[in-house]
Amino acid sequence: MPKAQSNGIELYYEIQGAGQPLVLISGLGYPLWQWHKMVPFLAEHFQVITFDNRGVGQSDKPAGPYTAQMLAADTAGLLDALGIEKAIIAGHSMGGFIAQAMALDFPQKVAKLILCSTNFGGPHHVPVTAEAMKVLTDVTSDALTRFKNGLSVSTAPDWSEKNPEMIEEWVKWRIANPIDPAPYQAQLAIGLGLLTEAAAFEDKLPRLNVPTLILFGAHDKVVPPENASLLVEKISGSKVAILPNAGHFFPIEVAEAASRTITDFAA
Repeated sequence: MPKAQSNGIELYYEIQGAGQPLVLISGLGYPLWQWHKMVPFLAEHFQVITFDNRGVGQSDKPAGPYTAQMLAADTAGLLDALGIEKAIIAGHSMGGFIAQAMALDFPQKVAKLILCSTNFGGPHHVPVTAEAMKVLTDVTSDALTRFKNGLSVSTAPDWSEKNPEMIEEWVKWRIANPIDPAPYQAQLAIGLGLLTEAAAFEDKLPRLNVPTLILFGAHDKVVPPENASLLVEKISGSKVAILPNAGHFFPIEVAEAASRTITDFAA
């Protein structure tokens, strides 16, 4: 099991494919498993580096709270440990916060930036929809029902019903990899730490000078795609791509289409 020393901790990582390095940063509570549907497509074109953020999977889980800047330093340290000077950096949801911090704090390491299903924090972003909030904060149902309901509201309409085998695979994976409450709360602090206007990335993003793709699912209720319009206004020369048949978890819902969009942008 490959692990690298980075920023005072050990990170578990995997590398597949060859070519320009592409780093995929996972979202809240997810290890590198989140990208497993996309990696085979992307590895045909890139050296794909996936890893478990601190707090999940096989990486270290030190006490929190964590910050986006802290996990950006983790990512930069992983690149150093692997001898990679510069890479395409892609982050999903919470991983998008880390990717923004990476581009701001370590611009020399970022060849291109891909912000997936994320926002810039602060009081001016478009928040989670009321529908998704109700489902994701429900504590009245049993754990399995809550998880399945969460997947349903986090994916495109009827996707869960049309893909029962993938839902079953997802449920089995989560049962085998349950959330550890303490490091989950430590990761949750990343988003909470960006809620004030001063802490948000909104007014910092105009400093970026890197080709940027902003990628969303059209039916994202967790991080509504209206956030793409806000991000593109702040990052000079950035472009938006909306995946029509996907929600928040487009890396699993439409893995091939998302991979094609990333490959076209990176090329």
